[in-house]
Amino acid sequence: MAIFRSASGEGHTEVVLTAGNPYGSRTLVVERDEDASVAYLCSPDGTVHGACWLANHRAAPDVVDLARINAGLPPLMPRANTLHPGGRRPLGQLTPLWFEEGDGVALYEEEDLLAVIPGWADMHRGMPGYARDAVGESPFAWALSEALEGLSPRIANAGSYWRWRYSEGSWPSFQQFVMGHLDRVLGPSGRYWDAAGDRLPTVGITERPAHGDRVFSVLSTVGMSCQRMPTVEQWIDQPGAYARIELAVATRANPRDAALLLVWLAQYPWHSVTWLGHGHTAKWYHEPETFPLGPQYSGVLMQADPPDMPDMSGFAFGGEAVRWLWLTPITAEALTG
Repeated sequence: MAIFRSASGEGHTEVVLTAGNPYGSRTLVVERDEDASVAYLCSPDGTVHGACWLANHRAAPDVVDLARINAGLPPLMPRANTLHPGGRRPLGQLTPLWFEEGDGVALYEEEDLLAVIPGWADMHRGMPGYARDAVGESPFAWALSEALEGLSPRIANAGSYWRWRYSEGSWPSFQQFVMGHLDRVLGPSGRYWDAAGDRLPTVGITERPAHGDRVFSVLSTVGMSCQRMPTVEQWIDQPGAYARIELAVATRANPRDAALLLVWLAQYPWHSVTWLGHGHTAKWYHEPETFPLGPQYSGVLMQADPPDMPDMSGFAFGGEAVRWLWLTPITAEALTG
């Protein structure tokens, strides 16, 4: 069965909502014609990750209308799978609420939860998203009512998070919180660099010169743990223990060179809709001769709690422990091995 979509402009449809997530990595598009409304969760290149029917605006057919789908029009939900087989009026005011991770979204009609397209939505695997007016499971939408027990806490957390995140003083207070922890475990700070520019998530890099018995400098991100990483729950049974990280690198050379590694990866999970964890590797994005720690390396290995590195434990945010992943340069052979 073809994936239903009309984002290409086929058919007589109109776009009633276009809303990007705060990280620029996903866009919610709601389209309708005279007969039906549908929501798409898309990446910047137009790839559709989730497509969820929202409502029929005329009487439901007894079976799937394949002609509409093949024409790229919003699907009509069959009679057995909609709470309103006679159809319902056009949708009212629509408002999106993005998950903290940015990979999923809840859609409200006025004050009522209309649909949820989570980060694990996948049309190719038959998981389109959850709709208020859907009954049971169909290729177009699953019943939202049957999923609310699991989704409601996630949605409530998202609302609380963004209210806090956009409140005055939220970032300075978080920044001070992290810096205080690093003062305790690494000693006084040196230079500080902005690694985010104007794009969310806001992340900085703090330098901690050699201190006490430690003969090397440590550089750490400040701000990655302020928001959970996307997709962790798709790979880990207990995502709360792995969803918040900061990155660190130890160096005896020019700290500015090592800082470039952190600038490279600090926003990566949210812009690429993925996660970073212990044992993961990342290949340098540019020519090998530009690798900050020497052309003999081609990327980095990430490790939690490596030997001979300072103990960074003891910091939490949002009720979840934050893990520091240490970056170690590796060769091209190690990346492919």
